[in-house]
Amino acid sequence: MRVTRPMLALSGAVAILTLAGCGSGGKDEAAVPKEVTGSLEHIAAEAECKPDMQTDADTIRQAICKKGKEKYILATFATDRGQREWLNSAKDYGGYYLVGRKWVAVGQEKTVTSLQGTLGGTMEEGSEHMNPGGSHNKGGHHS
Repeated sequence: MRVTRPMLALSGAVAILTLAGCGSGGKDEAAVPKEVTGSLEHIAAEAECKPDMQTDADTIRQAICKKGKEKYILATFATDRGQREWLNSAKDYGGYYLVGRKWVAVGQEKTVTSLQGTLGGTMEEGSEHMNPGGSHNKGGHHS
């Protein structure tokens, strides 16, 4: 069998992917599950929460949930833009935000970090400026 350039290129690519592990099996991939999607009730069920509804409007649905002794807010949004506008305003008040596709969980850092292991999503942190002494401030003063 004659070896051609395309065969060498293919063999080289296979060898590189094999050595690199094809991008699978990394620690970070196993740490955060695939992000959940769906209604507030579905996301709450995934988080093992019985939602206490606070707002049930066309643009936002918001409930209080509990994880152990800690409470957190779970909100779903009708649009991505509505979610981003809400986050931009809410983050002025500090706090920790676990952000998914058209949903947000807001609470103490340990609570939302724990939820990330169940719901997926990405962590965002609110402003320290408007929340002196809050749960995430470094020393409870302005830097």
